[in-house]
Amino acid sequence: MSKHPAQWDEARHTLGVGEMDDAHREFITQVAALIAASDAEFPALFQALVTHTREHFMAEGRLMREAKYQGLGVHEGEHHRVLGELQQLNRTLKRGHLPLVRAYVKEGLPEWFDTHLAMMDGALVMFLKKRGP
Repeated sequence: MSKHPAQWDEARHTLGVGEMDDAHREFITQVAALIAASDAEFPALFQALVTHTREHFMAEGRLMREAKYQGLGVHEGEHHRVLGELQQLNRTLKRGHLPLVRAYVKEGLPEWFDTHLAMMDGALVMFLKKRGP
């Protein structure tokens, strides 16, 4: 069992920026649905996660650009890396390697999310709050 359950934890996950919190809550909801999904449901739900993640990362990128966030390059680099992994896993899934993708969703993705949220998104939110409206 992952030490990072795919479950929204208000105290740990809420950053205080509504748009980001909503996207993160939806991400966790989708990961939890994937973990519980049947083999037949899994591919469509995984594609929905890839789409959601792409849109979330694009919105966060716009937010960082508008705020002239100095950590943009590193943060977006991480987004590109993870989105690339998800897209590769989607191709792997289409070739019939469901157990591999399930393992990533159950173990790797929740752990990555918690780390990314605490470090990269947390730093972005501190910058946004310090900068003000």
